[in-house]
Amino acid sequence: MCGPEVVETVNRRIGRRALFGSLGAAALTVATAGAVRAEPVVASAIPAGRLVDLTHTLSPAFPVWPGSEPFSMRPVAAYELGGFLVNKLSYWEHTGTHIDAPAHRVRGGATADILPLEDLIAPLVVLDISARSASDPEAVVTTEDIAQWEREHGRIPDRALVAMHSRWQNRLAERAAPGFGADAARMLVRERNVVGIGVDTLSLDRMNDREYPAHTAVLGAGRYGVEALANLDAVPPAGATVVVGAPKHAGATGGPCRVFAMVPG
Repeated sequence: MCGPEVVETVNRRIGRRALFGSLGAAALTVATAGAVRAEPVVASAIPAGRLVDLTHTLSPAFPVWPGSEPFSMRPVAAYELGGFLVNKLSYWEHTGTHIDAPAHRVRGGATADILPLEDLIAPLVVLDISARSASDPEAVVTTEDIAQWEREHGRIPDRALVAMHSRWQNRLAERAAPGFGADAARMLVRERNVVGIGVDTLSLDRMNDREYPAHTAVLGAGRYGVEALANLDAVPPAGATVVVGAPKHAGATGGPCRVFAMVPG
């Protein structure tokens, strides 16, 4: 099981415009670096506040959905034989912190490589159900959880990514786990226009729900899911922006992602 991920503190104010400006500055830093030594990206090129890594480190020990093959990695080139180190990776698409594209559940649905870029940067909404899931591994996100969040923070922003925080990131190997309830998933896509939902478990649905209503509602509406998120306890319930580094192999039904949150300072 993976240990806690690094939470980095930086010094400039967050905003989507600042994000794009900072990414351009970072690219310029890399492009102008010498051929022998790459210069590090300095804090002034990173948006303000905190960057929180929401991604688990993938290794052969990382839990996978029952029946899936675990991640594997082996060297295929070495410094001593040609001067470069290269590894061969093997994994099923839905391994580690990863995205579910609509095509994962829906015949003819969009694949991950054609998801709009603007949908991969979104306001992050965190619904904390950890008080219930601590005693009930079959707990689900409900419409009342959504209503309670909105009583405290206002209406869910348009085109948000809504994440379930159940404190399950260190319990991923368990064979029961929380998820989104069917009514809550349908409400989010039909009435709140979210780009997708995320969970800190291995499935958008309860682990033992083989009807997969949350997958069907969300992916069936052309939205995406993100599974096995980490460090949701390090981001606020409202106000952060999430970036989903989705894979881009042709025909991808999903794939491992680098996901991070930008929390205003």
